[in-house]
Amino acid sequence: MTTPVMRNNFLPPGLVSNLEQVLLSRKTGGGGDGDESSNPNENEDDSTKPVSSSNGGDSSEPSGNDGSKPIILVTNSDGIESPGLSYLVSALVREGLYNVHVCAPQSDKSTAGHSLSLKETIEVVSVDINGATAYEVSGTPVDCVSLALCGSLFTWSKPLLVISGINRGLSCGHHMFYSGVVAGAREALVNGVSSISISLNWKKDGSNESDFKDAVTVCLPLIQAMIRDVEKGVFPNSCSLSVEVPTTPLTNKGFKVTKQSLWRSTLTWQAISATRHQAASRFSSQQKNAMALAQLGRDASAAGAARRLITQKKNIELVESVGAAGKSDFKRSVKYFRLEMLDKEQEEEDEVLDFIALENDFVAVTPISLSMHVDTETKMAASEWISSALQVER
Repeated sequence: MTTPVMRNNFLPPGLVSNLEQVLLSRKTGGGGDGDESSNPNENEDDSTKPVSSSNGGDSSEPSGNDGSKPIILVTNSDGIESPGLSYLVSALVREGLYNVHVCAPQSDKSTAGHSLSLKETIEVVSVDINGATAYEVSGTPVDCVSLALCGSLFTWSKPLLVISGINRGLSCGHHMFYSGVVAGAREALVNGVSSISISLNWKKDGSNESDFKDAVTVCLPLIQAMIRDVEKGVFPNSCSLSVEVPTTPLTNKGFKVTKQSLWRSTLTWQAISATRHQAASRFSSQQKNAMALAQLGRDASAAGAARRLITQKKNIELVESVGAAGKSDFKRSVKYFRLEMLDKEQEEEDEVLDFIALENDFVAVTPISLSMHVDTETKMAASEWISSALQVER
């Protein structure tokens, strides 16, 4: 593997300096294994320190948790059973240096973006992942991180680091807005916790499950260095890192600090025939019925399940009653569509953009901030337009 490439792309000097140290330690095999990595900054204010796990509290957490070890929270958007999450958690547990906790969606939420399950009851089920305390959540990645950090699920409320991934498929450019894996890391940042999201540039006809294991090998030194510097209080607390790993991780050309591109997929809505929709609906209905039965099996009591079914039945009767009261001569037109995301040809050529770096087999590392920064030229143009439209004197 060639020497990692670092360039100052008008990023904060402190961030660039830290990333340079990370990549240097990766090259020299430092990886955060030094003695300093286990000692937090004692002068740091206690209110800003990630807390260690407690020996008390939730009895479902492994009794082997060492309160002196930093807490790492892992989530993703591919789902709790995805190979990317499995390989990552296994690697962190093998290190033996961290208390690893997992809170991830039950199913694929890759394009959930930064959505929350507001006013919905979500189900949280303990999962057996060797060496880690793990839960699967019937919600989005943001639900998972928000729940984990609220203090109700775990015996702690602030881990040292949140890692989101490793996910199948890139999250470059405009995909960051749709990406559930990036949103999981962003939600941690919203709550004042350092975070990193990792995505593998998966190719349908060219990638293998073992590529996730290789992606872990590539990213682990960066994760270790990030943990070390967060503990020491020198990692920038105003940004998260979005990491994009090339299709063949072990042949990468090194790390490159990048910036978000304008690359995006074309959203294409395909019309679906009613016949095809009905066939899919029958299959979906069978799945939903199975899930409903499973849900009933998890109810605290049969009486509670019965009450819910009665309420649902009443709701259905109410809807039918309202519908019957409408205009009888109106015939609704029903159409069905399915969304597909098609790759769009990339027009940008700047080598420091995330998508270009990834296509050139670099591991793209893009700092993400919560600040909705608008460049000066755009701000001036918007200001002039607003003044003109509203006839406001500046």
